[in-house]
Amino acid sequence: MAPRKIIIDTDPGQDDAVAILLALASPDELDVLGITAVAGNVPLALTAKNARIVCELAGKPDVKVFAGCDAPLTRKLVTAEHVHGKTGLDGPQLPVPKMALQTQHAVDFIIETIRAEPAGSVTLCPLGPLTNIATALQRAPDIAPKIAEIVLMGGAYFEVGNITPAAEFNIYVDPEAADIVFKSGIPITVLPLDVTHKVLTTRPRIQAFRDMGSEAGRMVAEWTDFFERFDKEKYGSEGAPLHDPCVIAWLLQPDLFKGRQINVEIETTSELTLGMTVADWWGVTDRAANALFIGDVDADGFFALLTERIRRL
Repeated sequence: MAPRKIIIDTDPGQDDAVAILLALASPDELDVLGITAVAGNVPLALTAKNARIVCELAGKPDVKVFAGCDAPLTRKLVTAEHVHGKTGLDGPQLPVPKMALQTQHAVDFIIETIRAEPAGSVTLCPLGPLTNIATALQRAPDIAPKIAEIVLMGGAYFEVGNITPAAEFNIYVDPEAADIVFKSGIPITVLPLDVTHKVLTTRPRIQAFRDMGSEAGRMVAEWTDFFERFDKEKYGSEGAPLHDPCVIAWLLQPDLFKGRQINVEIETTSELTLGMTVADWWGVTDRAANALFIGDVDADGFFALLTERIRRL
């Protein structure tokens, strides 16, 4: 079977970096057509740089990286240096990437690629705010029915918020963009905090990366060492959630996950709950289902997959 064609839209971020490594380590299953950077965890110049650092770490300098939107659709950018550090990839010392950033804008690349590839053959994998995806849908509404699926990390229901009491960071940064995406009619799979908070970087799991003796293994261990300090203090947990790799793991091994088709709406007006993913988990409204909302994961199976693939690099 031919590998699934994907575009990774991302704002690296240590967990984004691990997700990219997981995808690039899985060429039999995933054909990464390109990586599009968006402003989110850190500003755009850094997310575009970080994506290239990760491609070089994976030994894949031929992967095309595009810079996209540097601010949300209508709001000022909110970033997360308090979690990821000033560079977004704080922890290990990182080289300056040698591979060039593509001159084409990420949104134009998304539009051109969807139009050029056979209908239903490209999956979009957003790991950050949905600004690039929403902008592409606004500029080129004809691409919506051609997109196979959008598999995204974002939102929460039972786990509520991680940037406000009600909102998860990726959705909160650009709720208007998320609203456009969730109303697009495109098949959507959501990997929310409800799942990502179940895949924690415990000591033995981090040590497994360190014990690989490879540069990729060392970097993953040092990245997780750095960013887990914030979540361990915040949640009192044994480790930190590896949010974004859940998207790639879902593509590779969906049987690790459980969820249900529900309606998800995005709050865009309330000062109190701005960016909330209003997930009708219990089916208490008559609103039509528009997303597969994942609620559970086999954490040991997830880390077995991740460790096996990172070992390949």
